[in-house]
Amino acid sequence: MYDYIEGIVTNIYSGSISVNVGGIGFLVNTPSPYSFNEGEKTKVYLYQVVREDELSLYGFKEEKERSLFLKLIGVKGLGPKMALPMLATGSVGGIVDAIERENSLYLKKFPKIGDKVAKQIILDLKGKLGDFKGEEETSEDNSSDLYDALVSLGYKDKEIKGVVGKVDKSLSIGDQIKDALKMLLK
Repeated sequence: MYDYIEGIVTNIYSGSISVNVGGIGFLVNTPSPYSFNEGEKTKVYLYQVVREDELSLYGFKEEKERSLFLKLIGVKGLGPKMALPMLATGSVGGIVDAIERENSLYLKKFPKIGDKVAKQIILDLKGKLGDFKGEEETSEDNSSDLYDALVSLGYKDKEIKGVVGKVDKSLSIGDQIKDALKMLLK
């Protein structure tokens, strides 16, 4: 099992990045590939999946993201390919808040998450996510609001993901939207 890798991001794809470590390119599936900068040295926290027909790496910018990912894939009926899009379109704080408040409607907005899986997530994880509470809930939750605002303005998923990671999260949501629009119009 790998804990993390440090290397140069050589390629950014729609759902993954390639990280060069000592001349070897590791393909790492990540929820937000556009939050990484090509050509920049970075540290990626990893989770490795080894199955009969699969050998995959899942990578995260922060340990909290990886920790939540591990909790999510521990839920019956929820694998890595379903948990990754949850972290791509939602924030750690938003997902934790939805689980604690038993907000299955929020959870069902994620791809491939239906009523049954949303209720299973709440059943398995409610009350077990205390270490994720804190300042992240409010600051990261804005990225979900920003994403929703840009979708409602007609921008495509790929365009939005390219700018959401670059917007200063300390700004008000209105200013974040203005900054994102400036980047999208360049």
